[in-house]
Amino acid sequence: MTEKEKMLAGEIYSAVDPELLDELMMTREVLYEYNSLRPSENQQMKEILKGLLGHVADDEFIINQPFRCDYGKQISIGKRFFANFNFTVLDEARVTIGDDCFIGPNVSIYTACHSTDPVERNSRQEWAKPVRIGNNVWIGGSVTILPGVTIGDNVTIGAGSVVVGDIPSSTVAVGNPCKVIKNL
Repeated sequence: MTEKEKMLAGEIYSAVDPELLDELMMTREVLYEYNSLRPSENQQMKEILKGLLGHVADDEFIINQPFRCDYGKQISIGKRFFANFNFTVLDEARVTIGDDCFIGPNVSIYTACHSTDPVERNSRQEWAKPVRIGNNVWIGGSVTILPGVTIGDNVTIGAGSVVVGDIPSSTVAVGNPCKVIKNL
């Protein structure tokens, strides 16, 4: 298997593999162009994102600048998606976001995992776990979503939360670590 195939399969891979580094650089070039466009160049922004992201369900999406991701191709967004300023997605694994999702400013979604052992970590070996976000989800500002998390449908995640585990459908969850405080 190539290092990219290992990455996409959730296996340990080399994060400094030349093929992966080339893809990261190409994505940064595309994002530089996207983030440099004037706000009035809305249609051009959408076209760039449609070419970058793995799946875009419709044309009714908005991702405010600046937007950052690692590869883009592992990101899937549903219908009527909205993300506010400074949306960051480290998409070494799939990130699937459902319909009618709203993302507040300064939200980060991470899929990359690193060893807590410094010697292992310094080897630049890592692995990735997918993130899934259901339909009708509102994620408040400055939320961090960690690798392997699934957030169900009809969920609100409170601002500033750190989501370290799965959040069931039809709930409100807040805090660090993020916990359900209300069932809907």
